[in-house]
Amino acid sequence: MKKNPFKAYISALNKIDFNKEFHDFTIVWEKFSKIIILGNGGSNAVASHISQDYIKFHNKKSLVFSDSSMLTCFINDFGMEKAYQKFLEYHSDDKTLSILISSGGESKNILNCANYCEDNNLPYGILTGFSKGNTLRSISKNALWDFHVDSFDYGIVECIHQIFLHGVV
Repeated sequence: MKKNPFKAYISALNKIDFNKEFHDFTIVWEKFSKIIILGNGGSNAVASHISQDYIKFHNKKSLVFSDSSMLTCFINDFGMEKAYQKFLEYHSDDKTLSILISSGGESKNILNCANYCEDNNLPYGILTGFSKGNTLRSISKNALWDFHVDSFDYGIVECIHQIFLHGVV
C-alpha cells in the first residue's frame, strides 16, 4: 500500500508558527494597493493564481511576470538572472509591494530582485523553503516578512506558500 502523502504536508504545517509572519504580512499587505508577485515555475503559477484573487476580491493592482512574450524578451535581452529585476525596475516604486517567492531560496533571478529592493529601499517580503539558511533569507535584511517552510519538497513548499498568500483573501 502506498504511504499517506498528506502526512508530510501535515508535518510541515505543524512546524510553522504562522502567527508572527502572517501578522506581519497582513499588516503590510493592507497598506498597499499595488503588488508585484514573482516566482519561477510552480511558484510563478502560485503568483499568478494569487494575483488574480487579489485583483478580484480586494481590488488590488497586482502584477505577475508570466506573459510569455515579455518573459522571453526580457530573458533574451537581459539574461535569465536579470529578467525579473528588470521587470521590477519597470513596474515598482516605493508604493509597490513586491512578494518574492523561491522554494529553495537560491534562484539567482529572485536573489537579484531582493538585492534590487534592498539597494533601492523598496518594500518587499519573501517566501522560501528548504534550508533555513538559504541565500534569499540571508541577504534579505529589510524584508517586511520572511516566511519559511521547513521542507525540501517542492510540492509541499509551494502549496504552503499558496495557503499563506491566500490567507488574506
